[in-house]
Amino acid sequence: MIIDALLPGAILVATVGSGLMAGLFFAFSVAVMPALRRLPPAAGAAAMQSVNRAILNPLFGVVFGGTTVLCVLLAVAAPFSAQHATAWIVVGAVLHVVGSFLVTAVWNVPLNIRLDAVDPDAAAGTWSEYLVRWTAWNHVRTVLCTASTTALALAM
Repeated sequence: MIIDALLPGAILVATVGSGLMAGLFFAFSVAVMPALRRLPPAAGAAAMQSVNRAILNPLFGVVFGGTTVLCVLLAVAAPFSAQHATAWIVVGAVLHVVGSFLVTAVWNVPLNIRLDAVDPDAAAGTWSEYLVRWTAWNHVRTVLCTASTTALALAM
């Protein structure tokens, strides 16, 4: 069956993609956001606005979007395979889609849009709220993508 032939490679690529996203989110949780928190509000807000613009690049798009699409395909295709690790594949794929894509789309991106609309020199209130909420949701992304990577690795 073609699904069984393609599944090992797809799981490997999804595992690497999920791991890259977990690492990116982890770096923000443990280094980037704490560093920005130490800056004056105007400088922190301006730096984060710059980061949010810089991250929208083709390489990030391929890893973020491509891994999400691949995980959706894995979650749909795995139950139709003869693969013995179907549950790990589905769990890993769903954790990635929820952790990376849905949390980002529903919580982090709206916060980014709101921050982007603010003049950094007048961002003190917005920035302090942003730091707390954005970072909390980023922790969720970190945990879910790490769990996704683990589940997908177990599927291999």
